Amino acid sequence: MTESWSGGTFGERARCLLAPNPGLMTLDGTNTWVLREPGRSQAVVVDPGPVEEGHLDLLDEETGDVGLVLVTHHHFDHSETAEELGRRKGCPVRSWRPTYTFDADPLTDGEVVEVDGLRLEVVFTPGHTDDSLSLLLPAEKTLLTGDMVLGRGTTVIAWPDGDLGSYFESIERMRDLAASGSVETLWPAHGPVLDDALGVLEYYLVHRRQRLAQVEGALQQLNIDKPDLEDEELPRKVVEIVYQDVDESLWGAAEWSVRAQLAYLAGR
Repeated sequence: MTESWSGGTFGERARCLLAPNPGLMTLDGTNTWVLREPGRSQAVVVDPGPVEEGHLDLLDEETGDVGLVLVTHHHFDHSETAEELGRRKGCPVRSWRPTYTFDADPLTDGEVVEVDGLRLEVVFTPGHTDDSLSLLLPAEKTLLTGDMVLGRGTTVIAWPDGDLGSYFESIERMRDLAASGSVETLWPAHGPVLDDALGVLEYYLVHRRQRLAQVEGALQQLNIDKPDLEDEELPRKVVEIVYQDVDESLWGAAEWSVRAQLAYLAGR
């Protein structure tokens, strides 16, 4: 039985307010992270999420003084309310893409963001999308992963916005942070927190490489040497071979990831 997740308080600096948008792709909903240095007034809000059922009003009421809103990537279930929350709180909104940044500059890789004593480091981790980033919170030895790592299952890579080569590089970078001792826990944007950061990230690499090998095997069964990315029927054929152990309700999402795998194998 899958354990339910409803957010809560974590470490000395974090509160997770769960958005009411559960679904196949969002699990229990979007995790909006509210970060504040102990004893300080201003908070940083990460992934304010969608407009569903008054989530914006909840954030407005529950977050108090906000100095900065951050967005881990452009998908609407993370970014939809960002500008409006920034306007209500009178603070800037920052993300990797300029179009999701308001009254500030876009974030840059390795940048240190400080708000009222709270210190975050930007780690550019494309793969799930081309603008995905993670946020290192050194004081908690945690990494806010956006959708690069989920609290349950594994993330979807929807090519061409998602890219498998970039994904491998980013997960390896995240794993290196865990191996160095800088990161012990992962706080994802969907699903529960993960206490074994290194184990989870190593599993992600192994799992995705196993799936890639299975896709290669499926192509061999289909007598295809190099995948034709213009063949609209090919991803479904591969899914039917590789994802026989997965509920068919998830095959649509699996097709997206297979497209990314086929593009990787085709050298695109």
